[in-house]
Amino acid sequence: MGLKCGIIGITNSGKTTLFNCMSNTKATVTNFAFSTGKSNMGVCDIPDLRLTEIDKIIKANQLIYASVEIVDIPGLTKGASTGEGIGNSFLGDIRQCDALIHVLRCFEDANLPHIDGSINPVRDIETVDLELQIKDLEQIERKMQKVEKAARVGDKDARFQLEVLNQYKAHLEDFQNIRTLNVNENEQKVVADMMLLTAKPTIYICNVDEDSVLAGNKYSEAVKEFFKDSSAEILVIAGKLESEIAELDAQDRAIFLEDVGLSEPGVNKLLRSAYRTLNLISFFTVGGKENRAWTITHGMTAPQAAGVIHSDLERGFIRAEVIKYEDLMQLGSEQRCKEAGKLSVEGKNYVVNDGDILHIRFNV
Repeated sequence: MGLKCGIIGITNSGKTTLFNCMSNTKATVTNFAFSTGKSNMGVCDIPDLRLTEIDKIIKANQLIYASVEIVDIPGLTKGASTGEGIGNSFLGDIRQCDALIHVLRCFEDANLPHIDGSINPVRDIETVDLELQIKDLEQIERKMQKVEKAARVGDKDARFQLEVLNQYKAHLEDFQNIRTLNVNENEQKVVADMMLLTAKPTIYICNVDEDSVLAGNKYSEAVKEFFKDSSAEILVIAGKLESEIAELDAQDRAIFLEDVGLSEPGVNKLLRSAYRTLNLISFFTVGGKENRAWTITHGMTAPQAAGVIHSDLERGFIRAEVIKYEDLMQLGSEQRCKEAGKLSVEGKNYVVNDGDILHIRFNV
């Protein structure tokens, strides 16, 4: 299944620098606001050391990691929803994303002026949220107009939809994001096709200077304080430092990370955070031409997981032979796992776990 993350934020927050650290394509970084009118697109691998360890035991010709599509949305500003800056051109790209990475400027740089004249990441959060809330409210009100007539003549389903839409409208008018609205599954279905901007899971990145990468600074602390009563995922990353790390080969990268006190690049933590935020896990297929990681939603059954590989595997699913990653690491081979009773044969109701190694048996 494809995963698409959109990088959003105020212009000159460091979005494109972060995009370049993650993506296999590079975009131009400038000091000028609104220097581009289109989104940058790229793909990056999800770092998973388990696949590397599996390959040491079960050799294959190629390692294929799970990947995520990254979309660098041009910088936003006050009034973007009504045409300021790049106006509405970013909205379609944001709607197509599964999750958002909101980059917050938490560093000072006299050569990179902030569009509002000062560094205040909490203000920037509120600015971007408001622009997205305005567009969501417009969509909600348009849908309300469509169902109001049917509701007035007694259509029960239309009445229900109107009641739900009024909840969403009130929440947005209270300057709240849809993802914080407590609604049930049936109520969610009313707006499911609208791809509301403020409903998308969001990770917040405090983009700090190099000296603040370990402990943060007053700006990142202000962000944490702002979200203290919520479950928002907040990461502190030094974008400029990450760009330097990304340019190094593996050996030099390890030395550099140790010198600055980091165990791994911050973008690795970011990608894992995106997985957690979207409730995603990985399973593996091994041997032969490739050892490969596949992305699925937590709770998927073995046939559904097989369908991620190919629709024929789901349609003709017979069974899945399953080895746990931990068992393979402990016992050292598939054969030893089988001899120790650690290879299980599972049917259509089996729920795949993170790190499962699957052999799918099927017949079409």
